[in-house]
Amino acid sequence: MFVQILSGIGMTLWVTALSLLIGSLIALPVVAARRSRIGWIRAVAGAYVNLVRAIPPITWLFLIYFGLPQFALRLDTFTAAVVGFSVISSAYMTEIYRSGLLSIPTGQWEAASALGMRFAPTTLTIITPQAFRVTLPAITTYAIALLKDSALASTIGVQDITFQANLAARSTHQGLLAFCIAGLLYIAISIPLAIATRRVDRRMRAKLEVA
Repeated sequence: MFVQILSGIGMTLWVTALSLLIGSLIALPVVAARRSRIGWIRAVAGAYVNLVRAIPPITWLFLIYFGLPQFALRLDTFTAAVVGFSVISSAYMTEIYRSGLLSIPTGQWEAASALGMRFAPTTLTIITPQAFRVTLPAITTYAIALLKDSALASTIGVQDITFQANLAARSTHQGLLAFCIAGLLYIAISIPLAIATRRVDRRMRAKLEVA
């Protein structure tokens, strides 16, 4: 039983990692739109974020996996899960990015502008490193939440930890043991991630203090 459930770790990690990566990339233009000086662009970006976060993740998965085939667009279970969670993570990562940028004093933008620095170099070399340090704990917290939410992918047939635990429970009639093992595997993945993030955060704080 344990080996069967363990076999789902790879799929769980793939769905989580790809969804977080793609969602993080999608969030970049969305957060730029959220900070745009043009009102209707801000409104559209805000509506996107609010709409995505208002719909439960499992509903997004069902809309994509069961709904898109009606428009002649059929995705396999893995792709549907990654697309669904990427859309969801893009909305949450947008707000994480935005909070990080808002935490940077406006004086830093003004100082860079006074030195003749353009927007792109200012963002990449001055603002982004500081914003990343601020948002790192939030990003990690969301990554762990996404890892747990990825269990919903089993509802559309993705063979992750939860899917394998369900199969084991049905074949052995030991549901309590099967899902306890699944829970322990999720914990075993989450805790090292949280510990590693704390260490990185401490090192970044130490470097900034030295600087």
